[in-house]
Amino acid sequence: MNVFLVGAGPGDEGLITVKGLDLIKKADIIIYDDLVGKNLLKYGKEDAELIYVGKRKGKHSHKQEEINNILVEKAKDAIANNKIVVRLKGGDSFIFGRGGEEVLELKKHNIDYEMVPGITSSIAVPEVSDIPLTHRKVATSFTVVTGHEAEDKKENEKQVKLSELNANTIVILMGITNLENHVMELLKNQNRTVDTPVAIIMNGTRPDQKIIKGNLGNIVNIAKENNIAPPGIIVVGDVVNVLE
Repeated sequence: MNVFLVGAGPGDEGLITVKGLDLIKKADIIIYDDLVGKNLLKYGKEDAELIYVGKRKGKHSHKQEEINNILVEKAKDAIANNKIVVRLKGGDSFIFGRGGEEVLELKKHNIDYEMVPGITSSIAVPEVSDIPLTHRKVATSFTVVTGHEAEDKKENEKQVKLSELNANTIVILMGITNLENHVMELLKNQNRTVDTPVAIIMNGTRPDQKIIKGNLGNIVNIAKENNIAPPGIIVVGDVVNVLE
């Protein structure tokens, strides 16, 4: 196999899988995202080709179509010249990482590939912050949603409404920019009140991780007071305080 889509984990380089790290060490070409722990790249070969295709809200180095084209081009090169290309994505490739879109592009060009799962930030970041997404006494279900609509979303593609979610715990990825709107939407659900606990973890698993806690009634103000900014994860539900 010459082409690998590898989940890099939530940010802490120690949380990548053994297989993922082994492939980074062997790769001739690494196409990597913004949220990939940069220390991981130091494990690569000295002559490895490093291609940055990171995206932040309002700061996209490449459009997704361009990334797809780069991946296909480098995959073909790898196959023709017996090289290894690693598409390195933050967290897990299939959890809001557009890995599915990139796989479809590879399939379109009849390119074989292998998926290497990564630890998704939606679970890992709350966990390292002492927030279990489930707990026998307070939460038997959780839902992970994106707080950011795709810029190219079609009119007939439905965006999940937070007010319609009934899981005990809700994890919102990419939601800090629209935090106030998310809070208003959550409060439309009859099972949630202004006292519902909320935590926001900024730069999760990294040395500069920052966590704030509050409730749906005050979290917007607390976030402003603490200069909370992306990247971050929002956790809503009683699990936020269950281990205190």
